[in-house]
Amino acid sequence: MRTRGAPAPFLLLSIRAEDDAADDEYAAMLRFSGLDECRLVRVRLDRESLGPVNLDAWSGIILGGGPYNFSDPQPDKSVDQRRAETELFALLDEVTARDFPFLGCCYGIGVIGGYIGATVDRQFSEPVGAVPILLTAAGRDDELFAELPVTFEAFVGHKEAISKLPAEAVVLAASPSCPVQAFRIGRNVYATQFHPELDAAGIRTRIDVYKHHGYFPPEAAETLKAEMIKVDAVHPRTILRTFANRCAQRS
Repeated sequence: MRTRGAPAPFLLLSIRAEDDAADDEYAAMLRFSGLDECRLVRVRLDRESLGPVNLDAWSGIILGGGPYNFSDPQPDKSVDQRRAETELFALLDEVTARDFPFLGCCYGIGVIGGYIGATVDRQFSEPVGAVPILLTAAGRDDELFAELPVTFEAFVGHKEAISKLPAEAVVLAASPSCPVQAFRIGRNVYATQFHPELDAAGIRTRIDVYKHHGYFPPEAAETLKAEMIKVDAVHPRTILRTFANRCAQRS
């Protein structure tokens, strides 16, 4: 129960059908945001309907990643994915109208991008690994990215990306192989292509879970896991804590 005067909780929307990956994502979101399970409520859209969302009951919303690709043809999408995207678009109608705090990670950038009319395709897909992320001038001035260095490493691994954004979107970060690693619309709706919730242990779990999903040859899994141990992508995690703190203060 929410205590009088306490900040409203946050809502995490998950689309991972694999329990190991879904639970690891939730644990990482808790750990790096500084929230506990009472303040970060998870809904697994891969298996349940979102239903009506009263934004006044929440401090902010986070949409996690997973194997869904927004750019896939509709007939190739599962029934659950089509339902989830219909519900997410309905939610974004209200989120964008109110400029409500929302952070879409990985799959989230495709959903938000698709919602605002961006081109989401496979032109700038990224293999699993770590890449240097460079903040734009707008990114350096943005409150959510304020604690990040101008250049930092982050974990990626995506079959799709945004190749073109509409004029109202503000590009906040890019990488050498992907022109849109993060963007913002309004003041409070954010999306990242890279994973702010991943550390080396987390990406090793994802490699195990998704090694037969076409991100890399299955026989390369152990080599990839060994390489990821050497990467310490610490900076992206501050995005989650900053988002949580900023939204709680606003709430």
